[in-house]
Amino acid sequence: MSRDRRATWVSEATRAVSESWWNRPLRADRSLVLRAGQGIALCSICLLVIGVVFVNSASLDVSGDSKTTFDAILGGRATLFALASVLCMVLGSRLPIERIGSARGIFNPVWWIIALIFAGIVLVHVPGIGREVNGASRWISLGPLTFQPSEMAKWGMPLILAWWCCQRGARMRSFWGGFVPPILFTAVVAMGIAIEDLGTATLIMLIALIVVIAAGCRWWHAATLAPLAILGFVGLIIVSPYRVNRIIAYLDPYADSQGIGYHIIQSMGAISGGGLTGRGLGNSVQKFGYLPEGTTDFIYAIVCEETGMLGAFLVVSSYACLLWCGWLVIGAVRSVPRGVSRLSPYAQLVGLGILATLGFQAVINILVVTGLAPTKGIALPLVSRGGTGWMLTCFSLGLIISMDRMMAREDARIEADSVGGNSLAQQSA
Repeated sequence: MSRDRRATWVSEATRAVSESWWNRPLRADRSLVLRAGQGIALCSICLLVIGVVFVNSASLDVSGDSKTTFDAILGGRATLFALASVLCMVLGSRLPIERIGSARGIFNPVWWIIALIFAGIVLVHVPGIGREVNGASRWISLGPLTFQPSEMAKWGMPLILAWWCCQRGARMRSFWGGFVPPILFTAVVAMGIAIEDLGTATLIMLIALIVVIAAGCRWWHAATLAPLAILGFVGLIIVSPYRVNRIIAYLDPYADSQGIGYHIIQSMGAISGGGLTGRGLGNSVQKFGYLPEGTTDFIYAIVCEETGMLGAFLVVSSYACLLWCGWLVIGAVRSVPRGVSRLSPYAQLVGLGILATLGFQAVINILVVTGLAPTKGIALPLVSRGGTGWMLTCFSLGLIISMDRMMAREDARIEADSVGGNSLAQQSA
């Protein structure tokens, strides 16, 4: 099947982005210093540096002669994980995304990802392997290495769903043959995760809806199952007392300021204490036993306290720039024939799923930290402490960089052919 015919079932929403006004100058302007893929790499490294600095800063112990030193801020395991994450990004950028989507049988990485996801969901509950942290069994411990299987599911689902949607092609417009199978599979994975991590399970379901709708499913398909999804979501909250307490704390944290509302009150105190320019790097007060999870879920509050609104704006701007560069990559279109994507449907859907995962995760975390959403166990990507999370995020972003590198090679080939054609024309003249 030709690429033009395969692209016909990509949703109009994705195509509209491809033809937006901000995308056109990038294709025509050869004076730009950086490509979109290079912008993704720079923004990711910027966020990793911020993560290393503030993970180490938030981990500093209280002592009478404690000082903020270069070694204290940039040393330790976080730096090693950041370097490993950059290597993962380089590895992802070297993988041919088109070949991944067309692989068959045992060589198809989709089957390996599915096996790893289900193995992780099961192993997390096995004594001696699963590890309980803060009352939740979300971690697998293998010697010195600990990681959350939900991270593999979160970043693996875009690859799985994109592959399935491309296999179905135009049949994705069918409710039973196109919409139900990938959503049902995602629901099974999400239910296995929701037992201990409802926030990540909800995020995975949201990303699945975005990918299948972009692949051609109709909006009313999602609307049909929305009541069932809402009932399931509410039911999982009601049966868990600590989730109910989080909702109550969100509605009125000061009703129990030393109990269920303590977490969010301390977070807002850290943000307000930073003001415009912050208390200074390493000078946070809330990190000294007042703000729980200061290196993970609530690290954005420490950023705000130590660097103020200026530092908070830098973090948000880095995410916005990263997402914008990624959007430029997956939305790139050809000038001839006009409006046809430069990427295959598989690459577009993978890129869309990765960007949506990172974007929604960042937005949810910031909303929680600022008190605009109930507390959830969702980390700030590339900033919150978590070595495996950093590496998987960077590897996924590397796949989008790989798409941009592929288009860069195509641009160079077209430009070389154009120069060669002009030279022949001048010689013949």
